[in-house]
This record gives sequence, C-alpha cells and structure tokens, in this order.
Amino acid sequence: MMNKQASSLKEYMKDAFSNGTKPDLSWIDELKALIGADAVLVDEETIDLHSYDAWPVAAKWKNQGKRPFAPDVVVQAHSAEQVSKLLQWANEKNVPVTPWGGGSSVTGQGLPSKGGIVLDTMSMDKVIALSDESLMVKVQAGKYGHRLEEELNARGYTLNHSPQSLDRSTVGGWVATRAMGQFSSRYGGIEDLIVAFTVVLPTGEIVETMNVPRGAVGPDLRHIFVGAEGTMGVVTDVTVKIFPIAEFRLFEAVTFDSVEAGVTVMRQTMRQGLKPFLVRFYDVVEARHAMQDKTFEKCVMFLGFEGVETVAMAEYTAVMDICAAQGGEKIGPAPVEAWMDRRFDFSTVENILAENGGLAETIEIAHFWDGILETYYELKEALAPYAAEVLGHFSHVYPQGTSLYVILLGKDTDDATAEANLLEIWDVAMRICVKNGAAISHHHGSGLARLPYVQDALGSSMPVLQKVKAALDPNDIMNPGKLGL
Repeated sequence: MMNKQASSLKEYMKDAFSNGTKPDLSWIDELKALIGADAVLVDEETIDLHSYDAWPVAAKWKNQGKRPFAPDVVVQAHSAEQVSKLLQWANEKNVPVTPWGGGSSVTGQGLPSKGGIVLDTMSMDKVIALSDESLMVKVQAGKYGHRLEEELNARGYTLNHSPQSLDRSTVGGWVATRAMGQFSSRYGGIEDLIVAFTVVLPTGEIVETMNVPRGAVGPDLRHIFVGAEGTMGVVTDVTVKIFPIAEFRLFEAVTFDSVEAGVTVMRQTMRQGLKPFLVRFYDVVEARHAMQDKTFEKCVMFLGFEGVETVAMAEYTAVMDICAAQGGEKIGPAPVEAWMDRRFDFSTVENILAENGGLAETIEIAHFWDGILETYYELKEALAPYAAEVLGHFSHVYPQGTSLYVILLGKDTDDATAEANLLEIWDVAMRICVKNGAAISHHHGSGLARLPYVQDALGSSMPVLQKVKAALDPNDIMNPGKLGL
C-alpha cells in the first residue's frame, strides 16, 4: 500500500510546522558512550548549521528565524566501522539518521524531517588510492569536489564531473543525489563515472559493490543507492573514473533567432553521435545573463570541444554546419571562456535570497525532444506571475531529449510572502511536469521540494522502491520521509 502524501508542498509544510511533539532524547547519553562524546555534537551552532541547506525555501526560513527541520544531535563520522556501529545501534533504538555531505542540496534532501541524528561525513575526506594504469581514484565520501579535482589536476588528471556546486558538494553527495556535471554531454552523469563504492546498510552491514570495469552477475546493485538520497544507507567511499587532462580544447558561442532553432541544433548534434563536452543553450531572457549584456536580443548557445585536436576540430566543424543550417551565427569563444571562469559562482541567487523578500529559485526537469518545447513554454507562462524574470536554458543533452532549467528571479514584499510563493512555484511546476510526462527532476533529486509528486512520477514502479526500502531499512531510520517513503 502506498503511503498517503500531501497533495501540495504547501500542505506538507503546514503539517510539518504543526508537528510540535517533544521527542524523547534519553538516548543521547547512550550514543555518546557508544561512539565517544567528542563525535556527538549538541551545541547550538552545529545544530543550526545542519538545519538548513541551499534550498531557497530554507534560506527564507533562516531569514525569518524558523527552524522546522533540526537534528537533535550531529555525529561526525570518521570511518565505515564507526558508521556501522552507529547505524546498528540507531536501528535497534529506532532513532532517525540523516546523512549529510556538504549541505549544498537545493531541494531539502539533507534536512532531518524527523529530527534524530544528522550524520556528518565531512571528516572522511582522504584519497585512498589512485590507479594511473586503470584510470580510477578511490576516495572517502566526504571529500569536497574541488579539492579532489585540484589534487587530480596536479597529477595530470581530471574528474570531468563539474556540477555548479563543485566547491560545496562532496563525492558521497554526488552518489546520493545522482548528480550531473556541466560536461555531461560527453562524459555522462555520476552514474556513468562510478566504478564501485562502499555503503553501510541501515542495519549496520558494510557492503562493497562489485569492483570491475563491467559485470554481468545479476542486476547492478549500485543503483539501489545511487540517487537514493541516503534512504537506503550511507556511502563511505567511492571509486570513480578519472581522465587525462585533454590536450586540446576549443570553445564557440553561436546566436539563434529562436528557441526552436537552438533546440533543433542540440537534437541533431546528439542524433549524429557528436560529443561536444559543453552544450548550453539559453533563451533570450537568460542569454542576457549568460552574455552579461542587458541589451542582448538573441538566444545563444555555448559549445565546447576537447580531446585529440584533429578529432575535436572535426566535431567542431560538423556542429558548426548544423548550427549554420538553423541560422546560427558564430560570435567567437570569448563569452564561453568568460562563463567558464565564473561557472561555479552562485552568488546571484544567494544575494537575492539574502534580501528581505528576495525570491530566487532553480527548477530543472527533463523531457524527450518531442515534448520539451511544449513543456518549456507552459512553464514559462505559468511561472511568469511569480517573478520579475523567468529564465530558461537547456543543457545535459541526449539522443532522446534534454534537461531544462527554469530560473526565477524577483522580489516580494517580505520573506514570509517569498516563502509562500516559492512553495507555490514548486507546486505549479511539478503539476505541469506530471501532466506533460516530463521528469520532475533531472539531477537535483527530490528532497522536500518534490515530495508530494514522487508517487506520480514513479507511477507503477513506486511499490518496488517501497519493497526495497522495507527490506533494507525495516525500521525506517534512514532519512525518513524522503522519496515519498
């Protein structure tokens, strides 16, 4: 039987705030005795730090002094063995545990909706092994992405995984959220880059997934945990592919007169099997931001090619021919190079959210080529009343379809109004996606933001997820209340 879910995000949040029962915290002293008092933190500063992530709604809560989802304690994890001991105990005591990486989720994935323990993995940040011959690195789950990338660059390698949150997200967080990077059109998402990992099950068992280049021994068990948002266990180390730094790289910006023309170029590029490592196409409104020119009046596509020079140049020539056939005009590499220098900068959204009444939100979805434009136009129209600007861009392209980002920037009278409107924005966007058959999330996951729509999105496969959860986590201790579970 499916769990009953709130019909809207506003309804869910109303229920969350009205749940004011005082928990029994007699277990805290027992926990300190089990794993050491130094690892169990209860000071107000630490609790507050782990009560908010990067979800804009959480920013509005913080501005207003609201704290609906706070842990009772924060435990600093140092090893898989310590995590195993903790989870075995928590399972026996029915104490909720929510894994925490960099705290950079933009959908509320790491917020402890049932209190209990937040398990902070940030101290687990060591590189365990690197294979030059097999092109792999094994690293603890709490390693920040940019620090790992810097260490690899020093040895002539790169991850080729570059989410905008690279400097604030962890390797374990990428696995838990099925993360995607800006170079995915060539290198794929984290699910394509993972070789193996170690995970601690909710009942305490330490499991290592099969560590081979490819295997045909039953189903790929890694995917039980990839994208599970910590509901199935705690990832403690990850082995990922690495790549030699490309010997050649070329950028180009191309303008188009219409959204349809740019989308056609992306579709035909993927249809021909071409692999630019960077493909980002902005509508006119977002192009002004991407070009840093408020007077810009065309759509623009940012493209990047890399690898062996002769191959990269051949791909560049082929894609430019596709662009020209759709009326595209080359304007040179400078806009793309400037974007590459600032591509991890999230300050525009952060600065708006810091203001009283400031409203900013990013919603990413995905659809097939034959459905993405209709969904794009419907989202732009339906969300226009909520913000001064509704931006749109397409990236993370495939032969079958693409992701779509809709970004809202605006100003309300106060933070309470902005909070209410942000919740409405999610409801409007998610209902349109469900109606149109689009993926309600491409790579930011579900968290709290998409919670009321998970069952609609998964449809008849929802009972499979529920059965897996019940088998692995019989007492529902792991990040409870997420994924519609």
